[in-house]
Amino acid sequence: MRILFTGASSFTGFWFVRELAHAGHEIVATFRRPLDAYSDDVRRARVALLAPVCKPVLGVEFGDDSFLALLKGGPGFDLLCHHAAEVANYKSPSFDVAGALATNTRNVAAVTEALAARGCCRLVLTGSVFENDEGAGSEGLPAFSPYGLSKALTAQVFRYHAGRCRLHLGKFVIANPFGPHEDPRFTAYLVRTWRAGEVAAVNTPSYVRDNIHVSLLAKAYVHFATGLPAHPGASRLNPSGYPETQGAFAQRFAAEMRLRLGLPCKLELRAQTRFDEPRVRISTDVLDWEELGWDEAAAWDELARYYREHKG
Repeated sequence: MRILFTGASSFTGFWFVRELAHAGHEIVATFRRPLDAYSDDVRRARVALLAPVCKPVLGVEFGDDSFLALLKGGPGFDLLCHHAAEVANYKSPSFDVAGALATNTRNVAAVTEALAARGCCRLVLTGSVFENDEGAGSEGLPAFSPYGLSKALTAQVFRYHAGRCRLHLGKFVIANPFGPHEDPRFTAYLVRTWRAGEVAAVNTPSYVRDNIHVSLLAKAYVHFATGLPAHPGASRLNPSGYPETQGAFAQRFAAEMRLRLGLPCKLELRAQTRFDEPRVRISTDVLDWEELGWDEAAAWDELARYYREHKG
């Protein structure tokens, strides 16, 4: 397939593009800025690693004039993967839902019309398990945050316009990915703390979440995205990894890294008294690892190797 991909500089976008390219597809990836202009080291490294496996198109945002020109010119595309989303200040309760929705769906009517006019009938949108009414869990499945709400509204807008243009819309819903080249979040904190010879504290051990190896997630994405049917309609995949408490996941992670890094990997599971988020939110689709060609032990090996090579 010839695939147009947005959001490739993100952690999951990076993995999805690499796995699509590894599967033999031709990827045209749009980037908002020059490849060397990304501010943080991890994102800049991801972008540098992508350059050999895709055709980067710089200074382009979803739905702008340059993006529409890409859709209307050249040989056309078999699939559009819209992975990009507005994430600035995404943890804040003051996150701009309306502004994010406008960015995520800029000129979506023109985009879907251009796809249909060139014979492209497949579109994949990335969603989040932290949207309202996604996955399974507690408290009636509310949106976790204004950011989650913006993602849910984005999906509704795309569903309308894809249906209007008789496209098949695939929604790929992400839970909690972890792995090499991740932004410095929970698992990076654990390893950094253990390297310093300290005990890593887990402040929210009672939350039940769904953490998934990003390499498994990427294989699931390729299988889903490239397998979408050509007829109008909608499909959805909510890939599940390790649905368990955050305390149990931290213990799982510690055990795997202890074997591979030679560190004590000690944990303190603190008593959780605040529950500002829903207690339970997990994905619902169990993946067939053998069908996807994914090896769990190899994924843990790769992650440990990454941490040995990257000391930051």
